[in-house]
Amino acid sequence: MKWPMKLRTRLFLSISALVTVALLGLLLGLFSVLQMAALQQRVVQDTTQTLELALKLRQNLGEQLNLILDEDTAPSNLVTLQDQFQTLLKQGLEQGGERTGFSKAASNYQAFVQAYRQSPMPARSMGVDQPLGAAFNQVRTDLLDSHRQALEHITRSEETSRAHALLISGLLGLMGLIVLGLGFITAHNIARRFGQPIEALAKAADQVSQGNFDVTLPVTQATELNLLTRRFGLMADALRKHQATNVDELQAGQQRLQAVLDSIDDGLLIIDRQGRLEHLNPVAQRQLGWDPSRLGVSLAEALHRPELEQQLRQVLRGGSLDRLPEDLSLEVDEETRLLTYSLTPVSHPEGPILGAVMVLHDVTEQRAFERVRSEFVLRASHELRTPVTGMHMAFGLLRERISFPPDARENDLLETIAEEMQRLTQLINDLLNFSRYQSGLQKLELAPCSLEELFERAQARFIEQASGKQIEIIRELEPPLPRIQADVAQLERVLDNLLHNAIRHTGSGGRIRLHARRHAERVIISVEDNGEGIAYGQQGRIFEPFVQVGRKKGGAGLGLALCKEIVQLHGGRMGVFSRPGQGTQFYMALPV
Repeated sequence: MKWPMKLRTRLFLSISALVTVALLGLLLGLFSVLQMAALQQRVVQDTTQTLELALKLRQNLGEQLNLILDEDTAPSNLVTLQDQFQTLLKQGLEQGGERTGFSKAASNYQAFVQAYRQSPMPARSMGVDQPLGAAFNQVRTDLLDSHRQALEHITRSEETSRAHALLISGLLGLMGLIVLGLGFITAHNIARRFGQPIEALAKAADQVSQGNFDVTLPVTQATELNLLTRRFGLMADALRKHQATNVDELQAGQQRLQAVLDSIDDGLLIIDRQGRLEHLNPVAQRQLGWDPSRLGVSLAEALHRPELEQQLRQVLRGGSLDRLPEDLSLEVDEETRLLTYSLTPVSHPEGPILGAVMVLHDVTEQRAFERVRSEFVLRASHELRTPVTGMHMAFGLLRERISFPPDARENDLLETIAEEMQRLTQLINDLLNFSRYQSGLQKLELAPCSLEELFERAQARFIEQASGKQIEIIRELEPPLPRIQADVAQLERVLDNLLHNAIRHTGSGGRIRLHARRHAERVIISVEDNGEGIAYGQQGRIFEPFVQVGRKKGGAGLGLALCKEIVQLHGGRMGVFSRPGQGTQFYMALPV
């Protein structure tokens, strides 16, 4: 019975065979190279020693010749050189014998020594035709032959090494061809047995990703691929069933979402990433007088508002609008409608922005009521201002004509009447100013304004009042600060209101800081105290008119509302940051 071989076993055996053959060839080459290197090193060492020894022998022989030719030389000197020559020859014989040529030189040197001893006058017997001279020349020739033999030995060893290297190269080349052939056969088998089924599975996966679950799956001899194919088929079948279920759930979810969107009281526009309308609920259709044919049109083109293009582009980049947009004024069914709107990006959980949502709120009746209210407050303020002014003047004349003892109760009553009339006059002035700002009657007289000079004048106006409570007013300006275009008188009114509130709500020994810095294209001006602070739940309503929250109450609650109107009229925005018990910071961001 033939057991099927697993895919990982086949791959392991194939790759192991390739690696084994390659390692054997590598080890063979490495061993041969090391052997050749060791042999070459030994030959070089032996040859070098032979050449050095031959050179020493020739030098010694030359010195002997000099002593022989010198008739005054002591015989003991020559005997010493002859002993040294014998010692060097003995070393040469121990190294190589016949291979180095020193054995022949040793026997001829003995003949030379014998001839020297038998010669009565050695200095005159060194001729070539004489026995002593002939023996000397023979020894010198033998030493030259040993030198030549050493060089020939190096040449022969180089030729042997070259031949050995060519043999190793041939063997390594043959091993490389074997590895290449095995690799080609292995790759071909892997591609034929495993590559084709995997490509078929990839094509089937593409079809499944496109929604086609009726796919043809391959059959192969590999157990793992067969198991993968079987599981892929089960997955495709499960996806087919899951798709059928998901379609029903998706349709139900879309219907629920559609019902939620249609039941919202405000108009809702859904915008894609290109700024085109994708959906509008029935409320938006009624507010705008549109029908579904507007879908696919850009928002700015549909509303005929080019400024919306820039606002929408800023929101789709992930930003936010710098200020509240103005109301949309539209003519629908021969009726003017005022709509407020907000733009909010719609983001994917992983980060990319998918589009935006525009919420519309019909404020036609609200704006009409606000207009009527502003007109009423404006007219009532004007009507009340005249009699109150007359009463104030009459009361002043009355106080000049009557007198009471200093400790009389009537003096306290007169002071109370004067304070309340002054408070009533201030209230009427605040109502009048606030109405003028809300109705758009107040105009700004813009001029270059230096923040440093603005802070100096504000500090000078309140330095006496602050000193009475031992409060320190400091100025901090972070350069460079540009000169801004502003109505100086109106900004001074804002600073006066903020400084008055800060002194009022800061205890003795406190500190108030006037700070200014530039942030991008805006200048941030802030008034910060370390007083009692404002509760978190009350900070959201602090700029509403006629609202007094927390802290010490007094006045009509129009000061901060008036400050906000002035800042917004300059194209800026105003905010507050406070921690109860740690102080409050009011700031305004004005355009450069």
